Amino acid sequence: QMDEKWIIISEEDRRPGAMTREQYILATQQNSLPRTEHPQFYPVGIYGWRKRCLYFFVLLLLVTMIVNLAMTIWILKVMNFTVDGMGNLRVTKKGIRLEGISEFLLPLYVKEIHSRKDSPLVLQSDRNVTVNARNHMGQLTGQLTVGADAVEAQCKRFEVRASDGEKVLFSADEDEIVIGADRLKVTGTEGAVFGHSVETPHIRAEPSQDLKLESPTRSLVMEAPRGVQVNAAAGDLKATCRKELHLQSTEGEIFLNADTIRLGNLPMGSFSSSFSSSSSSSPSSSAPRQTIYELCACPNGKLYLSPAGAGSTCQSSSNICLWS
Repeated sequence: QMDEKWIIISEEDRRPGAMTREQYILATQQNSLPRTEHPQFYPVGIYGWRKRCLYFFVLLLLVTMIVNLAMTIWILKVMNFTVDGMGNLRVTKKGIRLEGISEFLLPLYVKEIHSRKDSPLVLQSDRNVTVNARNHMGQLTGQLTVGADAVEAQCKRFEVRASDGEKVLFSADEDEIVIGADRLKVTGTEGAVFGHSVETPHIRAEPSQDLKLESPTRSLVMEAPRGVQVNAAAGDLKATCRKELHLQSTEGEIFLNADTIRLGNLPMGSFSSSFSSSSSSSPSSSAPRQTIYELCACPNGKLYLSPAGAGSTCQSSSNICLWS
């Protein structure tokens, strides 16, 4: 209950239609009094289909996280990830170490490639294996291609060195090819074939093997400004040709020094007591067998044999010289 308050109202305040002070005070006090009826509460939050959508997205996010975590663990297990590297790849202080077979699908840029001390280094490809060398401007200066049919090298100079790295065994450039080995051995059945001239100070065969210089379809020429020496210390020396064999000395002589000098397949001549022209027919069976012959030379240089007699039996008018 409220305490009653008496307020003196003047006559001026009693105008018709005007709110009295008492009414104003009573209206103000009633607004400040607590309400006796029950207050109405409004819910706060997300309800209905919005709440169901939120729960669905949270559940989907949780499932995605679990799947990602499982896939990450599976990849780490399959790729063999460790603190040192991945799979056959190991990261060391000196660089990267690969064990086993490795495949590179994109270009690989490295400074050096080394193999293990107890195993070789193998570069394998289904097609060609190409090694390129470039300068600081990116221009190609050298290329080595290993293919199924051939091995090609494109460079200014190609060298093959010994194990010490100092002695050059083989070198090739645009001007010449140099073989620096102590011995050049050709094991082919056809020997060595040269399309042009060959310059060498010494040609020697293997021990207990024959040395054969042959030109099947052309001539064989050996020239030297100070002479050509052909020596067979423990065997025979044989010169064979199809047509003619020329031994020529422009300023000196041809000297044949041997215990026995044989000229085979020389034509046989004959003579008569009257020194007439001899014929090449064989002597009759009644004549004694001739065992000694004389070597005769025609004016054109052809040699023939004539039966030896008390004097010279060589005749310049012999039919061998006339018909040669």
